[in-house]
Amino acid sequence: MKARGLNALTGIGTAIATILCILQSDNGIIATAQASNAENLTIPLPRPRPVVRVPRPRMGNFPGKTQLVEFESAPFPYDGKHPVTGKPFFNVFYEGRFGRRGARGQVYWENETYTDPRVLLHIPKGFDIRKPAVIVVFFHGHGARIDRDVRDRQQVAAQITRSDANAVVVAPQFAVEAADSSPGAFWEPGFFDEFMSEAAEQLALMLGQPKAVRTFFKLPVIFVSYSGGFVPTAWALRLGHVQDRLRGIVLLDSLYGEIEQFEKWILSNRRGFFISGYLGSTRARNIQLQRDLADKGIRIEKSLNGNIKPGSVVFIAGHAEDSHRDYVTQAWTADPVADILNRLPEFHQ
Repeated sequence: MKARGLNALTGIGTAIATILCILQSDNGIIATAQASNAENLTIPLPRPRPVVRVPRPRMGNFPGKTQLVEFESAPFPYDGKHPVTGKPFFNVFYEGRFGRRGARGQVYWENETYTDPRVLLHIPKGFDIRKPAVIVVFFHGHGARIDRDVRDRQQVAAQITRSDANAVVVAPQFAVEAADSSPGAFWEPGFFDEFMSEAAEQLALMLGQPKAVRTFFKLPVIFVSYSGGFVPTAWALRLGHVQDRLRGIVLLDSLYGEIEQFEKWILSNRRGFFISGYLGSTRARNIQLQRDLADKGIRIEKSLNGNIKPGSVVFIAGHAEDSHRDYVTQAWTADPVADILNRLPEFHQ
């Protein structure tokens, strides 16, 4: 009796194991089929939350400076026309004030939203103008102030300091605390070039080396756009004469439009890199651009591995736990701006 009982239990165990194997095999087939049908666009698995990196000691005599400087060539104030509609930028006048009606019907007043000419400038401790260096131009998103949000909350300047890069930051103020991506004067041909010239002058003064203006004016440039910053980024590409200096473009959950402009730049600048990290709100447009580029023979990467090579085109899908609001500090890793710079060894201090 005991032997027959043991044999029966053994048979049941074998049957269960066989069923589990079949289920695992079927699940594998189903998962493979789903992955194939989704064309590698499946949602990534959760990953551990990144930790902010501790800055390394920097050599050099420069103590580091961060300033908010009023520019003559800032994107705002602006009192021109919208280049697409041909109509005046300010389309509301009430009780002696000019304003602009936003996409959702709200009115933003000129004196409250479109008159801040300040630009955030940052040169990290140990910066050396004699070594290879790069300028990071940061285009902020909706509802932002460059002091409260770009400098303090998103820590763009601090990320440069925490990186290994010999880099500086230039971040213009666009519409103040508004759901408006208007580029302002960057809509005008040649104006972005004037802005970059003034940035070179101001950076040289901050460094205490006025003669360094020529060097700053020739430095390579990286565009970093967050959220609604995609519009001024695209217009800087369209009208600015920085193509020979533009080393790469980084979109931080920012591909809400202007797909044709970014595609055009990628196709015509095969030595520059393009990196787009994205969450749900920009997922569809990122997938569309990936497919358009793949159809034209451009190799697409889905993650950053090692140093960034010339011509790299990388799309990084986000995770369910990622936050759009925190994406400048917590994206595919902590301090994504610093991470990009650390993958460019030619600019290391």
